[in-house]
Amino acid sequence: MSEDTLRMRTVASPSGETGASASRETAAPAQPAGQRDAFFDNAKYAAIVLVAMGHAWEPLRDGSRAVSALYMVVYAFHMPAFIVISGYFSRSFDASPGRIRRLVTGLVVPYVVFETAYTLFTRWTDQEPGRPVSLLDPLYLTWFLVALFVWRLTTPVWRRVRWPLPVALVLAMLATLSPDIGNDLDLQRTLQFLPYFVLGLYLKPEHFRLVRRRAARVLAVPVFAGALVVAYWAVPRMSGAWFYHRDSAEELAAPAWYGPVMTLVTFACSLVLVACFLAWVPGRRAWFTALGAGTLYGYLLHGFVAQGSKFWGWYEPAWVHRPLGEIVVTVVAAVLVTALCTAPVRRLFRWAMEPEMAWAFRRDARDEKREQYAVRA
Repeated sequence: MSEDTLRMRTVASPSGETGASASRETAAPAQPAGQRDAFFDNAKYAAIVLVAMGHAWEPLRDGSRAVSALYMVVYAFHMPAFIVISGYFSRSFDASPGRIRRLVTGLVVPYVVFETAYTLFTRWTDQEPGRPVSLLDPLYLTWFLVALFVWRLTTPVWRRVRWPLPVALVLAMLATLSPDIGNDLDLQRTLQFLPYFVLGLYLKPEHFRLVRRRAARVLAVPVFAGALVVAYWAVPRMSGAWFYHRDSAEELAAPAWYGPVMTLVTFACSLVLVACFLAWVPGRRAWFTALGAGTLYGYLLHGFVAQGSKFWGWYEPAWVHRPLGEIVVTVVAAVLVTALCTAPVRRLFRWAMEPEMAWAFRRDARDEKREQYAVRA
């Protein structure tokens, strides 16, 4: 969910191709220059709503096996979906001055701001009163910014490796064997989620068209239904933490060999569910399409409410843990994150998430030439 991921433009996708082809099931005229691809904006909005719902369901899991099953299924694919799309729109990252600048302003600056803000917030709510402000130990949602920064920087390497996905999977499998990787920059999660990013780097528009055919949409119904049944069965039998990809097998109280095996199993399960999710994403513009440009805002800002709700005792009333209360919590989470993706909120917090910072960078000769050409044209 970096600048390129969350503000994807069809005319300037990293591959140099227009994204319009990815939003049509069959060949269609290209979208007008500068117009965003509705399909990917719709996908990002739907995914961020699921992220918020998942966080809202977390305090409800202990009293409801059904909620726990929903939670497990959603966690199996919502972040993989974001990461696959991030990889897809990182295909031509080349470490040029302009791209490095966007990497800093779109990921590093938001990370510093929100890592500090989350730390101070957890102190204020007494959740971690003695926690120091540290930029080496990502707190709560900020891990994704660090991971995407690392993935983006290594993109040129993955574009040149002979077997990129198998190599990424091996790295992810090896990470599960070592509890000594530690919390520095949340490297464990960065390595375990790496295969999804690498896969995205090698996807093409026709792959997205393939999963969005009518047959795929129909097939997604029984697949999701089956996933819910399996998750309901698995809730008392396995830990859903395997889908967090943040711990080694030892830290999950499992034999070491479980780690590599579960890496492959969860990767396969997640990809199937990501395909089903994308099959249901509409390609046409809708009332929520424009909100897809603000998912970084919704992602980072809703965390304060999700964390604060526990401190403020919003889950203490008994009715909240009944079916009606669970529905209300779900709707509130969806409405909240939707509001946080809107244009007024983006204008209010743009200084932290999309700063210009022209003063911090030297002007590149190629950028100046492009500006001169634009003026002449």
